[in-house]
Amino acid sequence: MYKPNRKLRVGVTIHIRDGNQSIWENGIFQNCVFLVQLFNLSPEVEKAVLVNGSGAKEVHPSMMFDQVGVEMIDLPAALETLDVIIEMSSQVPEDWLAKFRARGGRIAWMRCGNDYVIDIERAMYGLPPGGLCSAKKYDAVWTLPEYEHSCTDYFAITTRAPVKIVPHLWTPEFFNKGIATLPAGLRFGYQQGKPRWRVCCFEPNMCMVKTCITPMLVCEEAYRKAPQRFEFIRICNTLKAKENPAFIRFARSLDIVNHGIASFEGRFAVYEYMAHFGDCIVSHHWENGQNYLYYEALYGGYPLIHNSEFIRELGYFYPDFDCQAGGEALVRALEVHDANMEQYKAQSAEYLKTLDIQCQRNIAAYTNELQALYCSGGL
Repeated sequence: MYKPNRKLRVGVTIHIRDGNQSIWENGIFQNCVFLVQLFNLSPEVEKAVLVNGSGAKEVHPSMMFDQVGVEMIDLPAALETLDVIIEMSSQVPEDWLAKFRARGGRIAWMRCGNDYVIDIERAMYGLPPGGLCSAKKYDAVWTLPEYEHSCTDYFAITTRAPVKIVPHLWTPEFFNKGIATLPAGLRFGYQQGKPRWRVCCFEPNMCMVKTCITPMLVCEEAYRKAPQRFEFIRICNTLKAKENPAFIRFARSLDIVNHGIASFEGRFAVYEYMAHFGDCIVSHHWENGQNYLYYEALYGGYPLIHNSEFIRELGYFYPDFDCQAGGEALVRALEVHDANMEQYKAQSAEYLKTLDIQCQRNIAAYTNELQALYCSGGL
């Protein structure tokens, strides 16, 4: 494989808005920072920066960029100084990209969502279009293992570019900063010895890949088996859903609702909500099996009831859409989690190390793909 004859200068695009904006709005903001931090650890990178692709003038303090040691530049500066752009949170204009490529720049499109499913919903159900398909020429599309099955051909055929699978990254850096803001008397982390659990669901309910429907059914199964073990069940990100007649009919078919155990809540940061209200997290995905939510739960030692094959050996796994198995997993967690707490935390910690930006396998994987962008030419 061709190797560039000097270290590369790399930018990762991020969408910055004027006004209030929080790092906790979605996972991609953190992902952008993690990727810049990783590239700055690569022996083949001279410097990596964030690229403000939106033109906003100020970054809100809630983004915490000033606390993590990453630099951000605008598109004009990126055009003049960078060798590679990773288009991630913000898309660059076609005319800008044409100029960037004309001076020898390379571009990879980092796809961090199940855009195949998301775009189907946009196209078929009259939702606002995302504008993801374009005539821009990419040297490669990078995506995560969770999207290899459903999205590879969609990405490859629409962009006419090779699709490369790269590691999912996570560190607790931002999460620890959030935890540090908790008021005195509150702490994030599972606490043993409670006879009844406060169960939480944090699925975003933005599209079908991550919704609260299956977690509610899992909780219902467990509640029917062991009603005395539940204090309450909080279903977050459902303020809009609970106004929908179909959702109301579904909810009213469940004992957890009719018995007053379940409530429907807004959107909250996981560290904050669990510190106040949670002992356990029940989750479900469809073709979206790598989530910061999982890592945050494991980091705190919380019992995680989930169906992700990527962490099958961690937490309390149930397969696919099997809600009965999910209910059994939740009951099992209720019975054994306190006794197995130390082993649970140790196994989780070992796994989380594999996601870290300082993990040499992750640095090597991204460095190899960065160099592969130049396999047909040179600097």
